[in-house]
Parts: sequence; C-alpha cells; structure tokens
Amino acid sequence: MTIRVMLVDDQVLLRTGFRMVLAAQPDMEVVAEAGNGVEALEVLRATQVDVILMDVRMPHLDGVEATRRICEGGQKKDAPKVLILTTFDLDEYAFSALKAGASGFMLKDVPPAELLAAIRAVESGDAVVAPSTTRRLLDRFTPMLPATSAEPSRPELDRLTDREREVLLLVAQGLSNGEIAARLVLSEATVKTHVGRILTKLSLRDRVQAVVLAYETGLVRAGGAGA
Repeated sequence: MTIRVMLVDDQVLLRTGFRMVLAAQPDMEVVAEAGNGVEALEVLRATQVDVILMDVRMPHLDGVEATRRICEGGQKKDAPKVLILTTFDLDEYAFSALKAGASGFMLKDVPPAELLAAIRAVESGDAVVAPSTTRRLLDRFTPMLPATSAEPSRPELDRLTDREREVLLLVAQGLSNGEIAARLVLSEATVKTHVGRILTKLSLRDRVQAVVLAYETGLVRAGGAGA
C-alpha cells in the first residue's frame, strides 16, 4: 500500500527536499503540497491524504490551528495523521500542535531515514514518534498547563482498570510497548491490547494524546514522575 503524503510548509526549497526524499520510496507518494494552513485545508477537500508533514510557523493560518481543524472529529478512520516539523528549539508551537491532535513531531533537520520511519509509524498508528523526545517537550512545557489541583479529575480515568492506569503512566513516561512489557512482565501483544483499550475508553486518537492527557490531569508531572 502506498502512503499518500502532503507537504505543508511556506519554504518551497524545504518542500522540494522532502519531495525528493519521499519520491525515492516505493511505498510513498507526495500527492499534494501547500504553503500555509489555509491552502492545506482547501487542498484536503479534494485530495485523499494519509499523512501530513506540517510546519508550525506559516502565514495566514499556522500549523497549530490547521492541525486542530484537520483533527476535529479525528476518530474518523480516514482522517489524515499529522506529523509536525518543528525547529531545533522545540518551541511551544509544537506542544500546542500535539494538544491539537498531531500524532507526533520531528525536527526539520531530521536524517532522511528517521523521517521515513516516522511517516510509516504515524501512518500505521503504532506508536508515538520518538517517545523520549516527546517526553522532554512535555516536561519543558508542562508549566504552561493549568494547575491540575484546581481542576476536577477527568471522570474518564475512573473507567480505567488498575492495570490500564499503570500502562498509561508508563506510556506517559515515554516507554515503548516493549519497554512496558519488560517492566510489567507482560507480553508485548498484551501491552498493545491495553494501550488500545486505554485509547478507546478515553476517546483519544493516539498515544501522543494519551501522554498529553496524563500531564493535564496530573497523572504524570514534569520530569516524568507519577502523581
């Protein structure tokens, strides 16, 4: 199956470079491009896309708001997955995009092999892209979240079993399925089943959203510690 990719970035040269890398892959095809969020939304109305490589800082409509609009009602199976491309400083725009529904993020200077692996991972919905990097980003910007002590707890969390809460805590700390399996002495398939049930019960799109929720509810605090 060919992964249909859309490039959204206001830098034409950067889009050209990404297009050349993707064109060399037998399982990928660049089916659309856009220079800002407004153009991206217009193109998506007439184009079937699996994965969007989305810049965050663009004129007219930035990548955060574009991601939010694309991911609204994102439980639909045919909704494209968004992979955010951010700058070296891991700015707050990337964090906001994760909250808006992006499936992951990578630095713009990522090696081609890592970018291709990320696109395939996001398309499959298998795992968070670079979970340890995601954790560092969340640790840095957790202070931007409202104080959890002043907020009521999310009732959805009460629907999780003790084991599911344990798995969610480890997911939020950046552990992969294999690492969670080793920590809890479970099979990797069992962990994957637990993760799927967590996402279903909490009405979350993917593991990134589970990580964000864990931080917002205070289940995990900055530094990766459990509440």
